[in-house]
Amino acid sequence: MIPRIVIAAPASGAGKTTVATGLVAALAGRGLRPAAFKVGPDFIDPSYYRLASGRSGRNLDAFMSGEELIAPLFRHGADGADIAVIEGVMGLFDGLRGHGDFASTAHVARLLDAPVVLVVDAQAIAGSIAALVSGFAAFDRRVRVAGVILNKVGSPAHEEMLREALAAIGTPVLGVLAREEGLVLPERHLGLVPAAEREASARRTVDQLGERIAASCDLDAIARLATTAGPISEGRWQPGEALAATGVVPDEQRVRVAVAAGPAFSFRYEENLELLRAAGAELLEFDPLADPLPEGADALLFGGGFPEAFAAELSDASGLREAVRDHAAAGRPVIAECGGLLFLCRELDGWPMCGVVDASARMSDRLTLGYREAEAVTDSPVAAAGWKLRGHEFHYSVVEPGAGVPPAWRFEQHGAVRAEGFVRGAVHASYLHTHWAATPRVAGRIVAAARASGSRRTGANV
Repeated sequence: MIPRIVIAAPASGAGKTTVATGLVAALAGRGLRPAAFKVGPDFIDPSYYRLASGRSGRNLDAFMSGEELIAPLFRHGADGADIAVIEGVMGLFDGLRGHGDFASTAHVARLLDAPVVLVVDAQAIAGSIAALVSGFAAFDRRVRVAGVILNKVGSPAHEEMLREALAAIGTPVLGVLAREEGLVLPERHLGLVPAAEREASARRTVDQLGERIAASCDLDAIARLATTAGPISEGRWQPGEALAATGVVPDEQRVRVAVAAGPAFSFRYEENLELLRAAGAELLEFDPLADPLPEGADALLFGGGFPEAFAAELSDASGLREAVRDHAAAGRPVIAECGGLLFLCRELDGWPMCGVVDASARMSDRLTLGYREAEAVTDSPVAAAGWKLRGHEFHYSVVEPGAGVPPAWRFEQHGAVRAEGFVRGAVHASYLHTHWAATPRVAGRIVAAARASGSRRTGANV
């Protein structure tokens, strides 16, 4: 049984990421091996967990993977860890619209039978904190709110008032963080700035957060609380077994899949990469801001990120852009999600991009956000027409396509059916972020397409 604890809050902005990241760093500083998870589809917070723990941060998303995989994915991601920290999303009970608290932090806490520590922004509250915390604790008794960490406390007198109020309802105070400027993870239009864009300064901030949490929180009490989590009966998710269950049998001949990484393309789910490896892929990471396209790549994978923040540098990489065009023109697979889609367009905010997709991309002030239940419209290296996947959109950009490019997906949004993404030959480009744990055959299909492409390139029989 893996000791585990959920870091939640009444609402967004209370300081969950600060506390969770600092707690992971503080536990690692004590010689423990912490594993860290984020509830929901967020890519950025896990990038800070990696700096704090030295291992990949992972996601637990009951919509994307299905609730039946939450515990198996948790066991997989926490394998070899001494303790696990699970950061929630939004407010504790905020779930999928129209479905109650489904996919919420509370939902995941119930599935993992894990105690919850509530991070409360205390800067504008005193005695009323007792009503707030007792209300959250009583709302759903299946969710065990077992303690509180007070954030943004103004003074010793303020702390005393808060402690007195919480003592009256029997809720332990596990930490008190004073209101402090400076220790803030930087933000921009989609949330925090990914750690990959500021790794040196991010590492310093994470170290400082660890020191601050170690000095301000009762780590021993938190670790003891984590041991009160209930047993998990489900088995551990394993990529090879997941593929085998869909009939995918890896070939001894491995294919080479070049995976964009670095500051501009840092969004990816670790399980997706594990599934590609299990299906027979050798992954070649490269940074489009600094590296050429890896030689001998049978397929290219451009995940999400912030190419708009590096549009000038990507535009200057004319050799790379030409190599991507040549790769696509040769009929070899190119898979792009969100930021990757922008890079494949003709231009981004006027900067020349790859021109693989006949579309123009620009940034806007309008956020497109939400889960999607999508159906593949066109056969591609990702999916056969008719396959159904769940995904997530989160972007401020707009793509204006040329005529006659078949869409990748269709799904219902606001009562209307919407087509999204592009398929052209072996190119699949879309805004949709997908987690393949629930649909591992996607990885098998990509590797099969890459293998066919590689065989054609070398003149071998397919």
